Amino acid sequence: MTRTPGRPRIAVCGMAIESSTYSPHRSGWAAFTLLRGNDLVRRYPFLRDGAPLRRAAEWVGVLRAAAFPGGPVLTDVYETVRTEIGLALEAQGPFDGVLLDVHGAMSVLGYTDAEADLARAVRAAVGPDCLVAATMDVHGNVSRDLARAVDLVSCHRTAAHEDDDEARERVATDLLRRIDGGGRPHKAWVQVPVLLPGERTSTRHEPAKSIYEDVARVAELDGVLDASLWVGYAWADEPRCRAAVVVTGDEPDVLVQEAGRLARRYWDARNEFDLVAPSGTYEECLAAVLASDARPFLLSDSGDNPMAGGAGDVTWTLARLLAEPAFARPPEEGGRSAVYASLPDAAAARLVADAGVGAVVEVEAGARVDAGPHGPVTLRGVVEHVRTDDPLAGIVCVVAAGGLRVILTERRRPFHLESDFTALGLDPRGTDVVVVKIGNLETELRDMAEDWMLMLTPGGVDQDLLRLPRTNLGGPVHPFDGDAAFGDGPDLTPELV
Repeated sequence: MTRTPGRPRIAVCGMAIESSTYSPHRSGWAAFTLLRGNDLVRRYPFLRDGAPLRRAAEWVGVLRAAAFPGGPVLTDVYETVRTEIGLALEAQGPFDGVLLDVHGAMSVLGYTDAEADLARAVRAAVGPDCLVAATMDVHGNVSRDLARAVDLVSCHRTAAHEDDDEARERVATDLLRRIDGGGRPHKAWVQVPVLLPGERTSTRHEPAKSIYEDVARVAELDGVLDASLWVGYAWADEPRCRAAVVVTGDEPDVLVQEAGRLARRYWDARNEFDLVAPSGTYEECLAAVLASDARPFLLSDSGDNPMAGGAGDVTWTLARLLAEPAFARPPEEGGRSAVYASLPDAAAARLVADAGVGAVVEVEAGARVDAGPHGPVTLRGVVEHVRTDDPLAGIVCVVAAGGLRVILTERRRPFHLESDFTALGLDPRGTDVVVVKIGNLETELRDMAEDWMLMLTPGGVDQDLLRLPRTNLGGPVHPFDGDAAFGDGPDLTPELV
């Protein structure tokens, strides 16, 4: 392979998905988008034509497979992607570095630490001298095996994520600097036996806000290259699932000291983390809605949030909304207005689309994948909108049942933007209640809401973690085990790996 003098060669590859082991959904090929070559390199704003980092190295797009969150990945899908990445790295090498883009919460059927397995395959393909840097989500898991398999590893410092590109650019910049003369850094790694959902660890609120400010401060210390704290992924039952700290740099004593201090700080704050909004059962949230003049009042149907790994077709909440007298009539007849976003069911969506706008329909819908909390619902109403070419959902229909508008889709998709609703002829700002399958509201929804609550509903990403069985964590973890399980406290001594 011909090299450009003075420009290192860096491969870009990875596989990214957040996978709930509590969801019956399975993530197959249809879930993944594959990028290779320049299409992959240009995915990153800091590597687009003209960007300083792009000019500083030859970036080779190998393969990145990425998907919306969902259930565990089918074994053959993962192994095929892993094999292609390994063979391509061997064929297109040698490389000076690898930018490994993973989430950190990918569950694969038959594996308990998929990202570590992928990192080992990358290392085997590029050899011991190539520097491998992993960029991860703050809700990922960092096992000892993963920390050992890579040379640099880092994650977001904000949750909800507002620094996606910044975090990846930081890793890419550090990788390039070490290739240019810094060499392989030391890493101090320690896991913290705490496992909390993102809805309790938002960096917009304390104690996470101050803790992550401290992470950024540590990263600026002399002898430190990077500092990262992962909260882990709460909806998988695997031994690696817990918080972790990694501090990277050239002064081992400083790295160990600061990693241990950050780990201790996170552990000590374990009981201070609270949900990002007022929360309650369906009944409590509905009572709050009906007593409020706020419009729109947003309710987060959190237990089946597809962007956290839920199947997306749980009907538990929708069944109650359809039976709720407050929404049985439209506002002009004395009822209340509501929008439900959304329910994926390919067969039902096709039937409604075929019936067309204005038709009166009656279809069984939902619970095709996750029927655990509630079976399919009978959706009776008037078709108000049909779209057949949504790039994410395919068919999207709106069915009016009294004052309730139900968004029915062919495939799972998030509804995070106001335009997601207005494109369907809906007016979310003028609606009394908007129910969204989400956890913490995305920025645009939060700004739109006059008030909101997080409903503690069942599903594959249930916010009530104690309702989900844990048999594979491999030791005591808060909040599943009381303080007595930790004796005098957990061992938070970092390891140099």
